[in-house]
Amino acid sequence: MFRTSLLLLAFMAAATSIASSDRQTYVVHMDKAKITALDQTLGGSKKWYEAIIDSITELSTQDGEEETSPPQLLYTYETTMTGFAAKLSIKQLQALDKIEGFLSAVPDEFLTLHTTHSPKFLGLRKGKGLWSTHNMTTDVIIGLVDSGIWPEHVSFRDKGMSPVPSRWKGACEEGTKFTSSNCNKKLIGARSFLKGYESRAGRINETVDFRSARDSLGHGTHTASTAAGDVVAGASIFGMAKGSASGIMFRSRIAAYKVCYSIGCANSDILAGIDQAVSDGVDILSISLGGASRPYYLDGLAIASFGAVQNGVLVSFSAGNSGPFSSTVTNSAPWIMTIAASSIDRSFPTTVKLGNGEIFHGASLYSGKPTKKLLLAYGQTAGSDGAEFCIKSTLSPDMIKGKIVVCERGVNGRVEKGEEVRMAGGAGMLLLNNEDQGEELIADPHILPATALGAAAANSVLKYVTTNNPTASIVFQGTVYGGPAPVMAAFSSRGPASEGPYVIKPDVTAPGVNILAAWPPRVSPTRLDTDNRRVLFNIVSGTSMSCPHVSGLAALLKAAHKDWSPAAIKSALMTTAYTLDNNGAPISDLGSGGSPATPFAYGSGHVDPVKASDPGLIYDIKPEDYLNYLCSLNYTSSQLSLISRVMNFTCPTTDTSLRLLPGDLNYPSFAVPFNDNARNNSATYKRTVTNVGQPTSTYVAEVQEPDGVSIMVEPSVLKFRKFDQRLNYKVSFVATGRAASASPGSSFGSLVWVSKKYRVRSPIAVTWQ
Repeated sequence: MFRTSLLLLAFMAAATSIASSDRQTYVVHMDKAKITALDQTLGGSKKWYEAIIDSITELSTQDGEEETSPPQLLYTYETTMTGFAAKLSIKQLQALDKIEGFLSAVPDEFLTLHTTHSPKFLGLRKGKGLWSTHNMTTDVIIGLVDSGIWPEHVSFRDKGMSPVPSRWKGACEEGTKFTSSNCNKKLIGARSFLKGYESRAGRINETVDFRSARDSLGHGTHTASTAAGDVVAGASIFGMAKGSASGIMFRSRIAAYKVCYSIGCANSDILAGIDQAVSDGVDILSISLGGASRPYYLDGLAIASFGAVQNGVLVSFSAGNSGPFSSTVTNSAPWIMTIAASSIDRSFPTTVKLGNGEIFHGASLYSGKPTKKLLLAYGQTAGSDGAEFCIKSTLSPDMIKGKIVVCERGVNGRVEKGEEVRMAGGAGMLLLNNEDQGEELIADPHILPATALGAAAANSVLKYVTTNNPTASIVFQGTVYGGPAPVMAAFSSRGPASEGPYVIKPDVTAPGVNILAAWPPRVSPTRLDTDNRRVLFNIVSGTSMSCPHVSGLAALLKAAHKDWSPAAIKSALMTTAYTLDNNGAPISDLGSGGSPATPFAYGSGHVDPVKASDPGLIYDIKPEDYLNYLCSLNYTSSQLSLISRVMNFTCPTTDTSLRLLPGDLNYPSFAVPFNDNARNNSATYKRTVTNVGQPTSTYVAEVQEPDGVSIMVEPSVLKFRKFDQRLNYKVSFVATGRAASASPGSSFGSLVWVSKKYRVRSPIAVTWQ
């Protein structure tokens, strides 16, 4: 019944597709046990899938009507998923239901990319701790599923690196302007996946992109160098942010899996990239992209990531850039490490002086001279309807020539607005935040004198620009260090997650605002066609940038603790994260007017690699624990089969040691949903901690209760007698009444296990629903 309903969903999606024909690409999930049993008969799973394709052809023509095109097999998934991607007609899709071992078919879709000084901000020092010579001489491999890589970039040189690990099974695939010689002992693998993309968008235009792993967007090169780029002295953009650029795990190996092209990233290609990366032998997967949230059994990224974790690979995902709105976080499956974005203590300030004497501070990467005092133009004084957003063909050259144009954010890109102003003859631009963007200032490499301004300044500018002959000037101040940090980015997606209410998402935050990293020399810093400037390093913002920071940190921890599971590494990063900024004040949130951030913005807090390397205690989770957790959420056997890849997965019913209540997943944080209409709300969660610190140690529970909730921890003291010892405890939550001071629907606290040396912290989020 469930299988039929999933096929019906796929059929409905196909029926409403805007494709020019009834053929489109589907990701098809199959029963792993069935394929394994037949592998020996047919000589491999690919041959079995080819046999399925032949069967689909036969079954879809049984009514005597010939199909115009046979089904087209694009990929087979064998490591992290079991199934294939194929281009099918509606009749061929319906024929799948008659194939033995078929579980579900999901229409392919396009997902989006979530678009230096940061290692120093994280407390990493060359030759010390995690950056010690011993720890850096490792063979940890980071796989990046992204837009490819620019292999000749100095960040990917292999000077002083040892031979490629013998366990590596990857390849350096040849393609457009990419040969096997482009790989080295640093960049040890590069592949491209484009069948899904071309199936939907047509053949890639090789004059603007590459049918190879070479990066034409810049995104993949930037994320790869952030995670594992070599140390490069004298890096900067237009002389700003000058210093040594370095990846977090700068001696790590890199494997690039290109799945993103000019108009997006096909889900079928992403899944093929993940599947191949794990098969090749990566240790860490870094994926800075995503789509809409959906149940885990319908989420290909969640399913493939679970397969990766089953193979011992930690998967780090960006949380998304849809903040500051609540419940916008994506990639929220509990086996995934979900990363939010925050600032570092480096800025690129500007000063804007209005003709009435008001002065405001903004941000920009424009490197030219300051403007003179110039007239302002906005809205009706700048052009036609839409001129307030500076969108294409709305600005009048006669009205804005030689003036500074005021442009509101929204509709088109930030640097695109500046391009429109310059093309229409404008001399500068004031880029205004709205209330949702608040005081967040993103520095962009504008192609004309321009600056971003926060919402408060924007309100004043909009009032002033309606007066007679308004004027302004802009001064660019270069690079400044030492401001309050971290501060949560307004764009960073927020929890609570729409799926899985018993887990706080995102998990942690990391640097993701104004991040300097490698850039392809062929791509302009703005990626505008009219921008002829070229740079070796570029500054970009997004959870796309914070994700590879954590991927690099995970690689460092993997090198230091080779026997740690993905969950153990994740736990160490979460329980040692901090929630105070560099001034000792609570981390603030630009998405809520600068008020203190909550766990729905930063998860457990900002990563601290030095402390994470020696966390004291860890919360470990086995892959089967995640499945038992889904059982507690009342996932059906068929739904679980899509994730476990086993037909008719059975939840434990008699073994009480395996059965979980929804809050019992051994997660390093506590999410407690309460019924707002219930008289008596209470819940008890169980946890197990493993001693990875001092062999003999005592920990005492220190609780900060959320408003309106009473908490009891039993036992309140944990006494360890040896290394790797496991001890259990439980936490009881009792609602005492909604607090007026609580943020809408939620209140927050923490549980910290304190010893003489360690503080093992878990955030608590209570939500009334």
